Amino acid sequence: MIFGTVPLAEAEGTILAHAVQTADGRISKGTRLARSDVDRLAAEGLTEIVAACLEPGDLTEDVAAARLASALAAAGLELSEAATGRVNIHATAAGLFRADRETIDRFNRIDPAITLACLADRSSVSAGAMVATIKIIPLAVASQPVEAARAILAAGEAIGLQFYRPHSVALIQTVLPLTKPSVLDKTADLLGRRLAPSGSVVVSERRVAHEAGAVAEAIRAAAEIDNGSGPKMIVLFGASAVCDAEDVLPQAMRLAGGSVEHVGLPVDPGNLLVLGGLNDMPLVAAPGCARSPKENGFDWVLNRLLAGEAPTVEDLTGLGVGGLLMEIPNRPQPRELGMRRDGPLLIGGVLLAAGRASRMGEAGHKLLAEFDGMPLVRRVAERAIAALGGPLVAVTGYRAPEVSAALQGLSLTIAENRDYASGMASSLKTGLGSPALAAVAGVMVLLADMPGLSQADIGALADAFRKADGRAIVRAVAGGKRGNPVILPRATFGDLMQLEGDVGARHVIETCGLPIIDVEIGQAAHVDVDTPQAVEAAGGILKG
Repeated sequence: MIFGTVPLAEAEGTILAHAVQTADGRISKGTRLARSDVDRLAAEGLTEIVAACLEPGDLTEDVAAARLASALAAAGLELSEAATGRVNIHATAAGLFRADRETIDRFNRIDPAITLACLADRSSVSAGAMVATIKIIPLAVASQPVEAARAILAAGEAIGLQFYRPHSVALIQTVLPLTKPSVLDKTADLLGRRLAPSGSVVVSERRVAHEAGAVAEAIRAAAEIDNGSGPKMIVLFGASAVCDAEDVLPQAMRLAGGSVEHVGLPVDPGNLLVLGGLNDMPLVAAPGCARSPKENGFDWVLNRLLAGEAPTVEDLTGLGVGGLLMEIPNRPQPRELGMRRDGPLLIGGVLLAAGRASRMGEAGHKLLAEFDGMPLVRRVAERAIAALGGPLVAVTGYRAPEVSAALQGLSLTIAENRDYASGMASSLKTGLGSPALAAVAGVMVLLADMPGLSQADIGALADAFRKADGRAIVRAVAGGKRGNPVILPRATFGDLMQLEGDVGARHVIETCGLPIIDVEIGQAAHVDVDTPQAVEAAGGILKG
């Protein structure tokens, strides 16, 4: 490939390096220029462009990306169509994502133009989560390095998915005189939520004295009668932390006829975990930190067991690198899941109304366009207020005084994002950071330029969120294709506040591990108005 400035007279067949806005539309970066494209550029007064000229044997970015991705086909993985030199890979089911570092490193060292990025090995993922992406950096690449890189992928399984297997789990909790029943109740509830992504359930619970003999009897009883033929796993929570291999819980495992494979874990929090077994059934004594939903070593071991692995002592002692998790707040506190007042689950809203809308040109501000005599931003806000019943925060930025004036008199909070030019993430964080949303169980993120969104659509999404008890992401779809708006549980707020740049919540949605509920609302989920023509086609009148 030859990259550089090309006289327009010689540009037919080259690949445009940078997008060009013309009087009749936009010619996108990466377009293979046809004669008609060259004529449009000439009409703009251009005499030369920056472009890529293909040489014999070169592959365009999409062809190269698709060629490489075809070698990644594996059960549980789905490949997107190649676009802008990228193929994204998604999980089709919940499980443990597997990545072979040696293979991926070899692949990435073939040529700097060819890249493969993925999640960490054994990351827990939900169905639909993006797990990897192949990206061709330039507009084209020689076929020889592509074939060399593809051969590396074809020779071994660079990435894969270990499906979670549904387990019936028996829970045993020990009690001491000062143990609060509410703590035990919350522990049982949280274990159920940890098991849910794999389709596993707690089939029984026993609460016994914190004595080795009592615990051993409970283990034997659970193994013999639970769930007909017995559970597939027994999880123990002690009223007092394990501090020795001869302490109550490991001693009880042995008294019950089982074994203790390992005491302790080089993961913090999660050091005080005990892994044992009884008749090929895992026995796990959870550390005290597993009473919190915050990620800890128990999650790592539990997910491996749910995926059908049998962790060895070598596996467990090899978790130290990356095992310091104290500052990873990717789970909410229990009180934040399903916060309620006296009535139904409280749902708030963040109305994103800060963007520059550069595609409108000088035609006017799309959010001030009138639909049925009302500014678009006010139309969307009124419907959200009526349907949600919770606090609404409107985030303004570009032409903030005028947008705020259009919202005057409505029962909402206005939060101005002075950094709106940095992208959507700053607006989302401005909204979520409003004190008005302090008590909500979740937030609906609405785009203010969606004229087709009805009060009934918003209400349907809110109903689905409440039926899920605030423990799932709810997303609008049209014909099964994801769209907007979306409701995000409080469980995701910590990760959302870490976003930067012109990105939305998609990555958090796909990687947080929460269930995703799609609600069909038709084309309203996709119709926004980014150009004057789109405003007019949707029935709006631009006002300047």
